[in-house]
Amino acid sequence: MNIYVGNLSWGLSDQDLRELFEAHGQVDRANIIKDRETGRSKGFGFVEMPDDAAGQQAIEALDGQEADGRNLRVNEARPREERPPRKDNW
Repeated sequence: MNIYVGNLSWGLSDQDLRELFEAHGQVDRANIIKDRETGRSKGFGFVEMPDDAAGQQAIEALDGQEADGRNLRVNEARPREERPPRKDNW
């Protein structure tokens, strides 16, 4: 199960995110999305858990919970939508 985690504190690391979810089951991957230019967190990330039941339990347990001073928004990630190519106007 791929899980979206939003409203993350800029101080959280990938490892911190992994540890939050490991309390609810095995985590294959935990990744906070970062700005390409600055390397700073964009305030959201994704967690992959192989067991859907454990993933659903983690969503229910962590959605709205406080982590590093912020209330997390946690839900099942939606598939990425295809976007049309960018048109540069120069």
